[in-house]
Amino acid sequence: MLSEIKNPRQVTSEPHRRWFTDEYFDLIVWEDPIGSIVAFQLCYDKGPHEKALTWGELSGFEHRGIDDGENRVQHHKMTPILIPDGEFEREPILNRFLQESGQIDNTIRNFVIRKLNQY
Repeated sequence: MLSEIKNPRQVTSEPHRRWFTDEYFDLIVWEDPIGSIVAFQLCYDKGPHEKALTWGELSGFEHRGIDDGENRVQHHKMTPILIPDGEFEREPILNRFLQESGQIDNTIRNFVIRKLNQY
């Protein structure tokens, strides 16, 4: 079940960040000063096959895989990066999000559900 991380790190040059997590999802939401959602990133299938669906009010949607930087033989772990990936399988992700997001802020939950349905 998704729960909010209290006091996540804020980046000075970015809008206010809220972060929700569980064993399958990470949902990061960026809000403007009045609390409107300006962007979100839904990371799912955490582990070696993790992917991310990102939406921004100016940039729209982007679906990527996440290279976690772990698979570097004889090198230090690298910073995770977004890489090209296949299609977003909306129905299974949406259904799981519906199950796992029941305890988060309803405004955020409904916004993400609406955007997942639009993609």
